[in-house]
Amino acid sequence: MSRHRHTRFAAMWGAPIAIGALTSIGLVSALFSDGGFGDILAGVVLSVPVAVGVWFGWLRRRQ
Repeated sequence: MSRHRHTRFAAMWGAPIAIGALTSIGLVSALFSDGGFGDILAGVVLSVPVAVGVWFGWLRRRQ
């Protein structure tokens, strides 16, 4: 894969892959934790996709 194609791939799929990875980490953490750090991690990590959805779905539409 050439440098240009790699850059285009990262620009197109970088954010969705990162959001998917964060969601997976948050869901697994919420599933296997029993209070403490795991629940805090799940809450923080699962709030990122919600914030991104609010930003792109509601706030940017108003501008």
